[in-house]
Amino acid sequence: MAKEKIPRQPMPEQAPEDRARNFEEVPYGYSEEIAILEASRCLKCKKPRCVLGCPVNVDIPGFIAFVQEGKFIEAAWKLKEQNTLPAVCGRVCPQEEQCEKLCVLGVKGEPVAVGRLERFVADYERNSGKIKVPQIAAKTGKRAAVVGAGPAGLTVAGDLIKLGHEVTVFEALQQPGGVLTYGIPEFRLPKAIVQAEVDYLKKLGIEFVMDFVVGRNSTIRELLDDEGYEAVFVGSGAGLPSFMRIPGENLVGVYSANEYLTRSNLMKAYLFPKYDTPPIKRERVAVIGGGNVAMDSARTALRLGGDVTIVYRRAREQMPGRDEEIHHAEEEGVKFKLLNNPIRIIGDDRHRVVAMECIKMELGEPDDSGRRRPVPIEGSEFTMELDTVIVAIGNKPNPLIPQTMPELEMTKWGTIVVDDNTMQTSVPGVFAGGDIVSGAATVILAMGQGRIAAAAMNDYLAKK
Repeated sequence: MAKEKIPRQPMPEQAPEDRARNFEEVPYGYSEEIAILEASRCLKCKKPRCVLGCPVNVDIPGFIAFVQEGKFIEAAWKLKEQNTLPAVCGRVCPQEEQCEKLCVLGVKGEPVAVGRLERFVADYERNSGKIKVPQIAAKTGKRAAVVGAGPAGLTVAGDLIKLGHEVTVFEALQQPGGVLTYGIPEFRLPKAIVQAEVDYLKKLGIEFVMDFVVGRNSTIRELLDDEGYEAVFVGSGAGLPSFMRIPGENLVGVYSANEYLTRSNLMKAYLFPKYDTPPIKRERVAVIGGGNVAMDSARTALRLGGDVTIVYRRAREQMPGRDEEIHHAEEEGVKFKLLNNPIRIIGDDRHRVVAMECIKMELGEPDDSGRRRPVPIEGSEFTMELDTVIVAIGNKPNPLIPQTMPELEMTKWGTIVVDDNTMQTSVPGVFAGGDIVSGAATVILAMGQGRIAAAAMNDYLAKK
């Protein structure tokens, strides 16, 4: 059969009625036979456009060729030449907007399932126990500090340690991973997967210092001047939630999505009923927003027993979330109130949420984003009875580090200004990447910036 005629292989997954009641991972992943069949669809283009769409420049045809030959371990090793966190990326990266979007097969049909194959080979290597530790360059004697153990920081640390530098990662929370550990639900990215990726980095020799808040325990200037670090990477993310600024947002039962997901992960809601989570277990839940974080919050609330509704001010086709995540939410029973916008949250005499007033919207002229702007319909107000409201409309960078380093140039949005070619900040020896630079974005974009920063930091350290 011609490669163009082989259909894209779906991933087996839990039935919606089953997974809506548990926190186990939704897709089961490819079998060896399905992976080989999907890999055989690759055209092995002489000038592979898919690689251009990958922020970390993975040799996509190279690793897929190994899969096609049944050389799964070799495929994993090829993948990890460029990607520090392949099992993570295979699960949460929007390949449909990056590598797969540029696949030649996608012009007339469906692209090669790069993300699913990436997940398969990373899982195969981990389950086989044949984890290959790459050759580490000779020790340079240079020390680098990484602030934040999220995707950007882990990528920088992995690249720098392989180049022979000593690397210490400082993380404010109890476990490494950042958003991977605390912001993404278990059913989409199991904690064991993140831990395995971190364990691999520890094998390379990276030191992790947990419960250490840079800006409080030590400032960046103290790391450079007093602690002996010669370069610092800031990957502290965007953990400061945005709110709607409507009446009632201070009521009991209103959460930012960041707080809601972090609580459910910290309190191990995914192990319910072994671990109970009474502060966030509710019956009638509204989630405000249409992105991936809104879907994560809604699907988490559903699994905790809630009757859950997404309230979004635009239309279905304008939702920024991945189609797969929206589809999964719909299948599981999450309701959608589209073209509706909250205008106030109503509380009782104990200051607890009892309802939310919304107004219906219609689409007007396009705004700066190119999407048609939602406009309120006069007189269309209505009320929803609720006990929980989760606000998932975006995050901003935490201002702690800029406040303790006034010489660091910032944008008006609170992000750090960097040279896009090197990720160097206005302070010599200080580099930054991920959400603290780009605002809330994707895991793979943060990793791409981390790779750029690591290369520039290596050059900087070599010249010291």
